Amino acid sequence: MKKNRTYAGIPEEYAKLETAKVVLLRVPYDGTSSWQKGSDRGPEAFLQASENMELYDIETDSEVYKEGIYLADAIYENSSPEKMVDTVHEITKKYIKKNKFVTIFGGEHSISIGTIRAFNESFDHLTVLHIDAHADLRKEYDGSSYNHACAVYEANETTNLVQVGIRSMDISEKRVMNQDKVFFAHEMALNEFWMDEVIEQLTSNVFITFDLDALDPSIMPSTGTPEPGGLFYYETLEFLKKVFTERKVVGFDMVELCPNPQEKSSEFLAAKLYYKMLSYKFSSKIEFEENHRFDKSSQTKKISKFKESEDDF
Repeated sequence: MKKNRTYAGIPEEYAKLETAKVVLLRVPYDGTSSWQKGSDRGPEAFLQASENMELYDIETDSEVYKEGIYLADAIYENSSPEKMVDTVHEITKKYIKKNKFVTIFGGEHSISIGTIRAFNESFDHLTVLHIDAHADLRKEYDGSSYNHACAVYEANETTNLVQVGIRSMDISEKRVMNQDKVFFAHEMALNEFWMDEVIEQLTSNVFITFDLDALDPSIMPSTGTPEPGGLFYYETLEFLKKVFTERKVVGFDMVELCPNPQEKSSEFLAAKLYYKMLSYKFSSKIEFEENHRFDKSSQTKKISKFKESEDDF
């Protein structure tokens, strides 16, 4: 009897929908990308890399896969960008309603229109934390509002959108972006407090949309549109750890891995980063360290706000 495929090859006892806390959705879609094609192959490359990854996380002293990770059927809808977004929205929301921590791996960034819509309908006072090289704020591009260049236009209209790592955009996007909530890469490089300033902009419920081209191409070359001047690995982990410990992250998606047969480190980085994010979400060690630090420090206004939303956790 053929064994069912599981995320990272974990034992089937940790991969059942009924008991898993986490759902992993794959959306191998690359219908609107405008330079290098191949992000539709990203989910499979990510899975293969995950199957070759150690499942003990040193930093958090945890094996987060034991919380249960269900590998859902991939979403192959590609008849049109609109139909893809509708399908992603519908299926994402179905798993949210099952009280799962829903994660999505694309595919190009247009898939996030559907994921964000589902989370915004499911959680009050939602912040979309958009980590990306590109602003993705065009109302439409190439005749469609469901283009990868429009990935967070709707989120900008309907949620608290906070953008981090931006270093490429069209001047038209400047007219719609909320610059008080945009952290440009060139400014972050000179601001040692940028992480805390981002945290202050976040509401209690946070959905993260992580475009892998936010990372510097020296560590993540295999994306559709690599941009110089991006985030590095340990500063990214430090930032994500802050977000997960100081706010309630309700889900996340990861997009724009464009695999290169000659360069495997990018897909392995994506696999490690995804697993790190789960480790931060579920690690009791992280929670203990954060609470201990809060107990020893004086209560600031920011911490008081955090305490008030404790019931949401």
